[in-house]
Amino acid sequence: MKNRFYLLVLLVSFIIVPQILLAQKKVNKKKDIAIQLYSVRDRIGSYVGQTGGYQNDYTTILKELAQMGYTAVEAAGYNEGKFYNRTPEEFKKDVESAGLKVLSSHCTKPLTDEELASGDFTESLKWWDIAIAAHKAAGMTYIVTSWLDVPKTLKDLKTYCDYYNEIGKRCKTNGLKYGYHNHAHEFQKVEDQVMMDYMIENTDPEYVFIEMDVYWVVIGKNSPVDYFNKYPGRFTVLHIKDHREIGQSGMVGFDAIFKNAETAGVKNIVVEVEKYSTTIEESIKTSIDYLLNASFVKASYSK
Repeated sequence: MKNRFYLLVLLVSFIIVPQILLAQKKVNKKKDIAIQLYSVRDRIGSYVGQTGGYQNDYTTILKELAQMGYTAVEAAGYNEGKFYNRTPEEFKKDVESAGLKVLSSHCTKPLTDEELASGDFTESLKWWDIAIAAHKAAGMTYIVTSWLDVPKTLKDLKTYCDYYNEIGKRCKTNGLKYGYHNHAHEFQKVEDQVMMDYMIENTDPEYVFIEMDVYWVVIGKNSPVDYFNKYPGRFTVLHIKDHREIGQSGMVGFDAIFKNAETAGVKNIVVEVEKYSTTIEESIKTSIDYLLNASFVKASYSK
């Protein structure tokens, strides 16, 4: 009788304990990971003119992203006060109804030739006042400028740095944070200065952070970790990107990047997938699974 009891206990332990551990593992895998909606641009649709709007309904893909494990979104579809042809309030409701949060948005307004020459960007700042109000209404934490061509002179680059500082001041006044997202070309020199370094050194950390795209830093023949150490605390948001799916190319040292995230000042991470080895859905699922399963990626960087 006693042997039967022990056998029963042993059998139960083999069945129940692994299930408990599996459940714990699933719980522990939940991490705060946002996705740049440019990653699913073909599912969302493309903008078809000033009055056309977006071709496809994006609510289905938002729900799919939440089911995959993504927790927030970074928009790439701001135009004339709307996001993906939805009002800020509608966009916020769409995202939250899908089980996600609104984190940030890529939003760019280049200076005109006249503004660049004069250093007076008053008119562009009026545009930004409207954009900032829309982003605030949408519940954004961050607004990020996603592109700047390589300026011809350091004077022009300095004007842009001053411009970004002014945008950042307006964002801060409205409870938002403003940043700049790099590509590879920022590691070229303007006159005798590396463009990226000059931008970091000539923007005020109180008003401007850098959303480092780690893949483009590598393509620009630089080390993300070296930049973390050179400019600690400046990289509030990271774009986690690879040649295709995250972690598949071996080109980017994600373990070292994440292990040095505290030095960088990271508060949020955003996945961006620009090229796919398979379907869009499989690609972005593979990318988040890599991060969810990586022991060096923390559950959250904002706490």
